Amino acid sequence: MTKSIMIVGVGGQGSLLASTLLGKLLVNEGYDVKVSEVHGMSQRGGSVVTYVRFGDKVYSPIIDMGTADAIISFEKLEAGRWAPYLKEGGVIITNTQQIDPMPVVIGAAEYPENILEELSEKADVVALDALTLAEEAGSPKAVNIVLMGRLAKTLEIPVESWKAALKSVVKPQFIDINLKAFDLGYNS
Repeated sequence: MTKSIMIVGVGGQGSLLASTLLGKLLVNEGYDVKVSEVHGMSQRGGSVVTYVRFGDKVYSPIIDMGTADAIISFEKLEAGRWAPYLKEGGVIITNTQQIDPMPVVIGAAEYPENILEELSEKADVVALDALTLAEEAGSPKAVNIVLMGRLAKTLEIPVESWKAALKSVVKPQFIDINLKAFDLGYNS
C-alpha cells in the first residue's frame, strides 16, 4: 500500500531538507520512494510543495487531490491552500506561524482569519508553535525538524531510524540542535 505525504511551506523554511530527511529515512527502511519538489517563487517567499510517496512499489511521485495521507505545513495559510489534497481520514500537521504572502504585504489582500478552525472542521489538524520549539532547540531554522519530529509520531518507524537519517543529512555542527528540535516536535 502506497502512502503519500505533502510537505508545504514558503521558500526558505527548509522544506527541501525535510523532504531529503524523509526520503532518506524511507529508503533506509526499505521502501520504494519517489520524491518530487515543486519550487514556486521559492526564493521570494513563494509557495513550495514537495510530494513524498512510499510503499512496496511506487510508480509516480505525484499526489492527486484527495489522496494525501498527511500534509506537513510550515505555515498555516499553506495548510489551507493545500488542504484539498488531503484524503478523508488524513492528518494535517501545521506550524501556527503566519508568514504574509506578497498580496498581503502590499495591501492587495488580507490574511484569512480562523484558518486552523476551518481546517479542523474538515480534517484532523495538529497545530503546534514549531517556531518557538525550534528557538528552544537553539535555532529558528529548525522549524522543519520540529515538524518532522511531530510527523514521526504518525509513522510506524522507530525513532532511532529517524535520528540516524537526520544525522546523515545534517551538517555535523548542526546535529545537536536538530536532534533537540526533533525531540521537541516528537514530544509536543
